[in-house]
Amino acid sequence: MAIDPEDYFDLEMSELREVARFAVLNAEDVLAVFEDVSPGDERPRAAINAAWEFAHGAKRSKLQRVTALDAHRAAKDAISAAAKHAAHAAGDAAAAAYLHPFAKAEQVGHILRSAAHAACATELLAGSPQAGTDHITRAAARATPIVINVLRRYPPAPAGKSRVAEFMHLLDGILRSR
Repeated sequence: MAIDPEDYFDLEMSELREVARFAVLNAEDVLAVFEDVSPGDERPRAAINAAWEFAHGAKRSKLQRVTALDAHRAAKDAISAAAKHAAHAAGDAAAAAYLHPFAKAEQVGHILRSAAHAACATELLAGSPQAGTDHITRAAARATPIVINVLRRYPPAPAGKSRVAEFMHLLDGILRSR
């Protein structure tokens, strides 16, 4: 898919680090959900650590890509749906370092998907849709003005049929309304 040059915009490394920080904070909320059922599987924790390294100033590197993919593989191996979402949240946190500076709606996932997966894990663990919505409210509260400013450079998150897409759309709407 070709990207129109007019769709590109500036994205500072400091802004990208703030997006990664937001994503990893959300993933950390539910990491224990995965680790409780798969205590020997370090892949999601490695993704969290790689995300933090980048957020704290390390160069964006193959480490974030590899650990993100490994965490997503861990999600496939997880024995519960909540644990799957927790592992995906960790993978998405590491992948946040690779948000691209072009205005395509798919890129919004790098900003919001970690929080959406964390909300799904929370909802499933609690057995209550309200728990997931409450997680999205907490995620919105931790979004800094920098995260919101970056998000607004992209088209809105598309509405989708999956619960993750619903949570992304909800969080996107909350943040854009600020």
